[in-house]
Amino acid sequence: MSWHVLGIRHHGPGCARSLLTALDEIKPDVIVMEGPADAEEILAQASHEQMKPPVAMLLYPPDEPRRGVYYPLAEFSPEWQALQWALRNKITMRLMDLPQTMQLADVEEEEGDEENKEKENKGKEEGGDEEPHWRADPIAVLAEAAGFVDHELWWEQQVERRDNATGLFQAILEAMSAVRQEYPEASDRDLLREAHMRQVLRGVRKELFPNIVIICGAYHAPVLTGEAIDSIPIKDDAARLKGLPKTKTLATWIPWSHSRLSFRSGYGAGMHSPGWYSHVWRARDAAAMHFITGAARLLRGADLDASSASVIESLRLADALAAIRDLRSPGLNELNEAILTVLCHGNTSPLKLIHDRLEVGDVIGEVPDDSASVPIARDLEQQQKTLRLKRTTEIKILDLDLRKENDLNRSALFHRLDLLGIAWATLQPQQMAASSTFHEYWQLAWKPEMAVEIIDANLWGSTIEQAAANKTIDAANKANDVAVLSQLLNKVLLAQLDVVVPVILSLVQNRAAASADVQQLMQAVPALTRIARYSDVRQTQADQVLPILEGLLARIFVGLHPACSSLDDDAARQMTGNMDGVQQSLELLQRQDLLDTWLAQLQLLMNNDVHGLLRGRCCRILLDKGRLVDEEFHRVCRLALSTVNEPSVVAAWATGLLQGSGMVLLHQDELWRILDRWLIELPETTFIEMIPLLRRAFADFTGPERMAMGEKVKHLDSATSSSKKTNAPEKPNINLDRARLVLPVFKHILGIEKD
Repeated sequence: MSWHVLGIRHHGPGCARSLLTALDEIKPDVIVMEGPADAEEILAQASHEQMKPPVAMLLYPPDEPRRGVYYPLAEFSPEWQALQWALRNKITMRLMDLPQTMQLADVEEEEGDEENKEKENKGKEEGGDEEPHWRADPIAVLAEAAGFVDHELWWEQQVERRDNATGLFQAILEAMSAVRQEYPEASDRDLLREAHMRQVLRGVRKELFPNIVIICGAYHAPVLTGEAIDSIPIKDDAARLKGLPKTKTLATWIPWSHSRLSFRSGYGAGMHSPGWYSHVWRARDAAAMHFITGAARLLRGADLDASSASVIESLRLADALAAIRDLRSPGLNELNEAILTVLCHGNTSPLKLIHDRLEVGDVIGEVPDDSASVPIARDLEQQQKTLRLKRTTEIKILDLDLRKENDLNRSALFHRLDLLGIAWATLQPQQMAASSTFHEYWQLAWKPEMAVEIIDANLWGSTIEQAAANKTIDAANKANDVAVLSQLLNKVLLAQLDVVVPVILSLVQNRAAASADVQQLMQAVPALTRIARYSDVRQTQADQVLPILEGLLARIFVGLHPACSSLDDDAARQMTGNMDGVQQSLELLQRQDLLDTWLAQLQLLMNNDVHGLLRGRCCRILLDKGRLVDEEFHRVCRLALSTVNEPSVVAAWATGLLQGSGMVLLHQDELWRILDRWLIELPETTFIEMIPLLRRAFADFTGPERMAMGEKVKHLDSATSSSKKTNAPEKPNINLDRARLVLPVFKHILGIEKD
């Protein structure tokens, strides 16, 4: 019986190439590979013609998909190439790592065992171990022994760029054996995994395969040789694995991406430059040339200069740097330095584009349509095809015209996914606000881990529409806040979930009728107003929402005065924000009767004994709406800024008044004179205390507005004096007799009259 242990590094193109060479030479009868044993049933799907890496094996508990674990594989991953080799040659492949049925159950048990946590904390307080035990990084140990500061560079030079694979895996085995002799202690998790690996290998050996190949992470190779398995008693491994908890798991393939290959899950492997490794795998000796030409192509696409001569010069510089550093060929560091010097002319900004698009890459894999997946995932795939939406990791902005049926259906899908917590598309409110109400701007970026979110959403229903409706109804039933319900109602209408609308409308009515919190009712008004005002865009029924909105406003009008009494500073700030929301909603609704009633309530509140911030805000709203004549406004200002008032009360009133646009205030000369006189009459200590409050009051104005206000105050005295002179001109007091004596001399000087 022949026994071959091939220690590899996950996601290593050099390891993958050497591994294929070794498999062709050994011609094994069975391959036993590191990987979760409970994923063995889905290995055959990797031969499907639609399967295009990068992909990942996903193992998850059916009732808690978010606790799933990924095993990502790229085209250049040794495991992927070994799997493809086995499928092509019809060779049996086994997975030997500790099943996730045990690993996930063990994690679940640890999280739920509060008693053990308390004991651990107590042990730490009494001087026990403060840190969990971690094994030494074998690559770091070997690299530092060889004098390398960069551990990744050492492995890349010694393994990934090796031209001749002869003796490579034997060298790796010897090196890792030396490391484990120097640092014999492994983590508890590694010990469990290795015990299970040996148990699987013992079972394979009993099947009497004549030629066995074991593919594992390099660190595990020394304890999986035939000698190691014979030297470790079976009962020791069995005792270590005995009693481990188990939970049910499901396994499937999901698409992955280069940008997510650095995500550490499953066997904990990650990498920073998958795009570069893909070049190394595909182009081999010509990887440097392909990388630099790809960088030039990206720069040209961004309208940056990248001539053919610059490409040639960059390649020459990279080769020169490699020769100076005694390297076999240019690596990523040399290529980036050459690109920065020649193509980017020393400017580091274009390197960000090259890093994201070329060094990391935006490649996303594909899995077969008939691979094991939940119904909601298949429904989403079907809708993506129907609506002509392509999954891509590249960030794209999509402009939707809601007057078009396809765009309206796209918008509904995005809003439903948002309700389910699947953030494939993100609405851009800033751009949307600057455009018409018939447009929505969405930012799209697909992330592979969304596959877990989709599986999680399947618990609510087998289709996107059904799941979004059920999850929203559940959230609505749990919400006691009318504002939250109104926001949910708005989202439901945008998502075109007509079946949910009556449920939430009923809940809004019931919660509003039972709620005595006026501020909560005020917070619900903006969302309901948007529904009532823009219902025609979505073909929704505004007549269902408008009666509820009118009832809320009636209760707000009645309860506004009691709700504004006896408020502290924080509560007053919250109330002013809610008042602004109601004011904007009424203007948007275009119901003059409701707006008049609201402004009448603000007029009464402005003259009431409430917090200064609220009185100032009421004054400003009434001023903007033209409900305060000059005489009334001046009277209110003089009373509010009277020196008999506490400075803090005056500052609060001024803050409320100054919130909003500054252009209206610039024309209120009397306000600035009263404010200026109030500041002049303040005692020095009080004035110093008031400076931060006044500075905060003016902080929201734009730069040009503050500059105009400064000029206004600067020329306030001169404008007043000029006004007084214009209104009451005084006759000059001139002595005419003495003036006549000067005239002859003055004429002589000017040459008007000659003697």
